[in-house]
Amino acid sequence: MSDPAALRREYLRGQLDETTVPATWLSLFQLWFDDAVATLPAAEVNAMQVATVDASGRPSVRTVLLKAFDRRGIVFFTNYDSAKGRDLAARPYAAAVLAWVPLERQVRISGPVERIDRAETDAYFATRPRGAQVGAWASPQSQVVASRDELDRAAREAADHFAGQDVPTPKHWGGIRIVPETVEFWQGRPDRLHDRLRYRADGDGWTLERLAP
Repeated sequence: MSDPAALRREYLRGQLDETTVPATWLSLFQLWFDDAVATLPAAEVNAMQVATVDASGRPSVRTVLLKAFDRRGIVFFTNYDSAKGRDLAARPYAAAVLAWVPLERQVRISGPVERIDRAETDAYFATRPRGAQVGAWASPQSQVVASRDELDRAAREAADHFAGQDVPTPKHWGGIRIVPETVEFWQGRPDRLHDRLRYRADGDGWTLERLAP
């Protein structure tokens, strides 16, 4: 039996220096994201874990796909009636993490959330494969279904319904933007003395802080 406590490695790939990093989180994020795309071609580098809290204060986390980022924040798409959608409606705040383990890097982002403009959602939905578009109509996300057959039947019915026409965006489906209040960049270092630099929103700018590992 494998012992997780016995699994150890040293982190030696890089470092973070607050005197040389860009002035904004977005510039550094773009550099790291581009590096991950170029270095890890077999990985889904836009996979990120998003944590929410429901109306009772219970946390929940799941993996979603980052689909856009700019100075306004980071965007993923979901069914608004899903568990995460209901959580965010009740408590519109979220935290996300992207971990590029082979690069010994991690980025944490937290802040309030907002639904993106409907035109942006429609533009993205139009780029999805048709099967994924149909699936957005067929799946009552996060709800209990009796069987896989039930889900497959709903998908066939949705495909038949939209046969010969473009699949429109469901009204219950769209983009969520996390508007960053803090963005932390983590670079593994030897002896667990990792580099942690945090950008914290400060008026119209950003304050850069080093955190102890």
